[in-house]
Amino acid sequence: MGFFSRIFGKNKPKDASTSVRRGVASASKKAASNDVPDYKVGLNGEFDESGLAKRVALAFDEDNQLDDIDTLWVAQTSATVVLKGKVPSQAILDKMVSVAKKVDGSDTVDTKQVEVG
Repeated sequence: MGFFSRIFGKNKPKDASTSVRRGVASASKKAASNDVPDYKVGLNGEFDESGLAKRVALAFDEDNQLDDIDTLWVAQTSATVVLKGKVPSQAILDKMVSVAKKVDGSDTVDTKQVEVG
């Protein structure tokens, strides 16, 4: 299924990107203004309160070393990516943290709510 569709309940939008792209979405939905923080920019440049979490889920799906782990969830608190749930190994969690940190708008990754094993 993939992280994005499992967590957000829909298929990823066409031309979705893990990078912050301002001014790409339609005029009524775009976050073209630099007043919008990167963590609130969605997959297609639109304003989105969960933009960072969606872009991280997409980044997980795009990484061929990560399979969907149906016991792990992605959320955000401002520019902090919050991972919750369970992963099979520390190596997988470390890889996920590395991928999440590379997503535009991500300052830190909180793994306090992740169980390993």
